[in-house]
Amino acid sequence: MSTSQPAFPVRDEAHGVERSRPLITLPGSPQVTPDEFKAAFRNHPAGVAVITADPGDGPVALTATSVFSVSAEPPLLVFSVSELSSSAPAIKRAETIVVHLLGASQLGLAKLGATSGIDRFADTTLWTRLATGEPYFPAAHAWIRARIVNEMQAGGSTVIAAEAVQTHAPAAGDPSADAASAEPLVYHNRTWHHLGEHSKIVS
Repeated sequence: MSTSQPAFPVRDEAHGVERSRPLITLPGSPQVTPDEFKAAFRNHPAGVAVITADPGDGPVALTATSVFSVSAEPPLLVFSVSELSSSAPAIKRAETIVVHLLGASQLGLAKLGATSGIDRFADTTLWTRLATGEPYFPAAHAWIRARIVNEMQAGGSTVIAAEAVQTHAPAAGDPSADAASAEPLVYHNRTWHHLGEHSKIVS
């Protein structure tokens, strides 16, 4: 049996501590190719978010489809960043981040964060800073300012856990909220989609 690196933390509820469990590969076991793995997930849609941060040397942003909530009490979310992303080093150095949860009308922000080799903050009309200093995009349907609390190396990515310390979102049933901007932006099978009344399944 061979052990690959690194190990990942696992909560031992019986003893109330975290232990490290190594990532294990069994000799001779069938190996899933990257293309096979991607194909398995291709029909699994994901919400779209833009994550921003500024560790002190300038703002960075990236588009992510890996954001999900893991706990409401405490309010924790998780996402991953690829080591190939130019924004990854800055996000991992940052103490706090802003996670923008995008509606369909914010497709431009999603494309902005997903485009490499550009200055994502060149258009100063699109972004500003919170009172606490983090860069953010006011047009986002909802955003969460969060404090990074844990990181885990996983293959070619880093999985980051963050605790929400401030949120902004339209209140449920708020008549002033733009219905179009509230329709979730979804990434599915290598393209963008939106959810709305047209996609509702009536049981």
